[in-house]
Amino acid sequence: MKRHLPNAITCLNLFSGCIGIVFAFKGNLETAAYFVILSGIFDFFDGMVARLLNVKSAIGKDLDSLADMVSFGFLPGAMMFQLLKLSDYPSAYLPYLGFLITVFSALRLAKFNNDARQTEDFIGLNTPMNTLFICSLPYVAADYPQVVYSGILLIAITAVTCFLLVSEIRIFSLKFSNLSWAKNKIRFIFLILSVILIAFLKFAAIPFVLVLYIALSFLHFKGVAPTNKV
Repeated sequence: MKRHLPNAITCLNLFSGCIGIVFAFKGNLETAAYFVILSGIFDFFDGMVARLLNVKSAIGKDLDSLADMVSFGFLPGAMMFQLLKLSDYPSAYLPYLGFLITVFSALRLAKFNNDARQTEDFIGLNTPMNTLFICSLPYVAADYPQVVYSGILLIAITAVTCFLLVSEIRIFSLKFSNLSWAKNKIRFIFLILSVILIAFLKFAAIPFVLVLYIALSFLHFKGVAPTNKV
């Protein structure tokens, strides 16, 4: 029974992502964002449970990637599609550029599954963090609609996030093997600063959290050569 528990949690990630997509296409981006968070929670715990129970499997790895492709690939693409539809750039075709995020998310997940350098940390921005950033935009728009719904800005965000997904930038993982401060200092610092930002800014803090994540990763890996090159 225990060997099926991680896969069951992964399926909940997938199920939550499917519901989020429905809300995204209905234009209810705020509710879709909550299902992104729910998917992220399931995505975090499926790996943790697999490690705790020592029941890792090839099927579990593939299932995880397929679930992530829906929750953190198709869903953010659908959200950007809707954001571009609401932008100040009137075009019947522009919104479809949002699905470039889906395409590059697929490339990122395929790269992750076949890159021996990414056993402990990431090469390129991980899809859950990218999706969390995209889904924060409707909340930022509540206070700054003219900024967020700028067609030029949304196209720029799409281009930059697509680049980050498949880039060679090293990003630390948030997976804890233990609770030691010495071995997880960068993770603890990031989480503490993120909680402070979110406490004050709520969803609007996510763009700052993303910048913080990349900046801390750069400082953490500065001068450190990647291992297990492929």
